[in-house]
Amino acid sequence: MPARASRPILALILTLLLIGPAPISPAERPNAPPYFAIRNARIVPVSGPVIENGTIVLANGLITAVGTNVTIPPEAWVIDGKGLTVYPGLIDALTNVGLQAAAPAAAPGATTIEQAIEQMRRQPIAQGPEDRPGTTPWESAADNLKLDDKRLETWRKAGFTAVVSAPDRGIFPGQAALIHTAGERPNQLVVKTPVALRINLAPVGGFFSFPGSLMGVLSYIQQVFLDTAQYAQAWATYEASARGLERPNYDRSLEPVRQAVANRWPVLIPATWAKEIHRALALAEQAGVHPIVYGAHQGYEAADVLAAREVPVLVSLKWPEKEKDADPEAEEPLRDLRFRDRAPSTPAALHKAGVKFAFYSDGIANPADILKNAKKAVDAGLPADAALRALTLSAAEIYGVADRLGNLEPGKIANLVVTDGDLFAEKTKVKMVFVDGRKYEVREPSRPTEPPSVNLTGKWTITVNTPQGAQESTADLKMTEDGTLSGTLTGQRGTASITTGWVSGNKFSFTVSIAMGPRTVDATYTGTVEGNKMSGTVSLGPMSVDFTGTRPQEEN
Repeated sequence: MPARASRPILALILTLLLIGPAPISPAERPNAPPYFAIRNARIVPVSGPVIENGTIVLANGLITAVGTNVTIPPEAWVIDGKGLTVYPGLIDALTNVGLQAAAPAAAPGATTIEQAIEQMRRQPIAQGPEDRPGTTPWESAADNLKLDDKRLETWRKAGFTAVVSAPDRGIFPGQAALIHTAGERPNQLVVKTPVALRINLAPVGGFFSFPGSLMGVLSYIQQVFLDTAQYAQAWATYEASARGLERPNYDRSLEPVRQAVANRWPVLIPATWAKEIHRALALAEQAGVHPIVYGAHQGYEAADVLAAREVPVLVSLKWPEKEKDADPEAEEPLRDLRFRDRAPSTPAALHKAGVKFAFYSDGIANPADILKNAKKAVDAGLPADAALRALTLSAAEIYGVADRLGNLEPGKIANLVVTDGDLFAEKTKVKMVFVDGRKYEVREPSRPTEPPSVNLTGKWTITVNTPQGAQESTADLKMTEDGTLSGTLTGQRGTASITTGWVSGNKFSFTVSIAMGPRTVDATYTGTVEGNKMSGTVSLGPMSVDFTGTRPQEEN
């Protein structure tokens, strides 16, 4: 085994966990001065007509002028926008980007039933609602931001200048914040907090704990809001005339919920199917909160009721797909086939009904796929300008920040994305991004130009040779005609999606992001292919180990 692979894996992990945030490369470093002008560009304000051969001026982090007859300050750094299009910075309307990423789902067969039962036994047992299971509404995304989350840079390079980031574990996981995807310190990322309180409906209990079912979760949520109403009344009575009254106990769980109800914070409630949307609306009405429905793949069947109640919607761009490991010979229910086929038509139905909606990534690993999936909604009948609005101004309106973000107007924060063509065109590239008026160049990673001479599409069994022994994983790869590589890698740490990948000649490279403790790290596989065999090295930070891979003969 080569010397580079002989170091203990523990040293590798410690190195990756102890290193600080990666410095911004010269290509990514914001440029000075804080005055810019882009002229002779096609400008798409979103809130008004497209401006051909226009000019946009930025100063001190704000847009100061937009139009065709604009005076450019002498101190401005002038950028020739010929052949370029300027859009408002894109907004991912719900994600956990900037927060500690949840560990990937366990790979099939990684945990036995006996081990799962033993794990549940060791967990604190919630006997009922008074134990507040899965309830941490005091947790604020704004207080837990991680500058070293590589997804901030990845999203920014794809044109996303802001995201709504929220804790996502538990029934009441916490408070969402709208943040920028660039900044020198965590507090510089925050645009507004809180912008919503999030609710999940997934059971957090198990066989030994409450709530272990959807019915239990719904009952628990209703109980929390009932408890909140009683808690709020007790404090209102006490604060109106405290003399002679026993002081109510402060409740860490109920206090943020009380604020959400009293201050009309939006409450994010998940609902994918039409019946779930109706249930979410009923739950919000009972609790007396202002809902935002998220998911909504079957929103095409509930658009009218959403419009009548003026409820905004976040549409997941992770369109439903057939399970990868499903039996290809098994007959699927007509309902599932119709659901997958019609889900991308939901945005068009919401638009037609007058429902305000925005798009969110919903766990999509590669932000380029966000725009690809938005294009599927356009292909299913959504006007392109409405799709752009759903990624910009509508998201800002839903979260109450349209006074500062979402379109290109004087006085707004200077968040821009500059492309070399139409945003939804397949070959369009992001050339530069402005966040808070700071310019970030977007440079494509270097890759060989030789056309691919091999096809990597298929399922590969990959064996990584570590000092602790061989570790196997499965790569499900897809290669386009130009050599672009995508897919997933499933191993002991779960399933991760390929963020970048290419094939040139018989050489290839692809990168996946892996959750490792409180950080996410990039693992880059580089090697060569001969028929149904591959070999090369996988690099994590400063170290690398060897790997080999095989593919069944019939997939070649």
